[in-house]
Amino acid sequence: MSVAMPRVTTRGVVFIHSTPKALCPHITWALESALDRKLSLDWTAQPAGPGLVRAELAWSGLQGTGAKLASTLRGWDRLRYEVTEEPSPGADGSRWSHTPALGIHHTWTSAAGDAVVNEDRLREVVRLSQGSPEAMAEMLEELLGTDWDAELEPFRYAGDGAPVRWLHKVG
Repeated sequence: MSVAMPRVTTRGVVFIHSTPKALCPHITWALESALDRKLSLDWTAQPAGPGLVRAELAWSGLQGTGAKLASTLRGWDRLRYEVTEEPSPGADGSRWSHTPALGIHHTWTSAAGDAVVNEDRLREVVRLSQGSPEAMAEMLEELLGTDWDAELEPFRYAGDGAPVRWLHKVG
C-alpha cells in the first residue's frame, strides 16, 4: 500500500550578484527551465564590477526548488549568486552561495535567516580539531561560509550609493 505524501510549497529568492552581460540570456533560460515558466529578469549594472550586471528573482515552488535552482547555476564561470529557500513544514531553510573562486557553499538557515550548524557537523569539528582552538575556529568559519560571505558582501550592497570595494584582479 502506498501513501501519497502532500506536496509542500515554499518560496525563496535568487540573487544574481554579478555576471557578464553575455550570460544574461543563458541564466534566464536556465532559471526558466528549473522553474518551468517564462521569466523576465530586470538586469541592472553592478557597481562593484565594471561591465557586470545583477538581478533578483523571487520564486515559489515545491520543497527542494532552491537546490534545483542552485544546481542549475552551479559552475558557471564569472557568476556570483545566492539562492535562498525559506523553511517550510518538514524542511529547514537553506542558502546556497556561489563564487567563481570558491565554488558553491550550502548552509541550513533558521526562520530569521541565520546559518544553522547541525550537531553532527559540530561533533565532527570537535573531533577533527583535536583540541586546537585555531583549527576549530577555521572549521567553524568554513561551516558558516565566512569566505563566501566575505567575497559576496561587496556585490550584495554595491548599489544606490553604498561603498564599493573595487576588484582589480578577478578571474
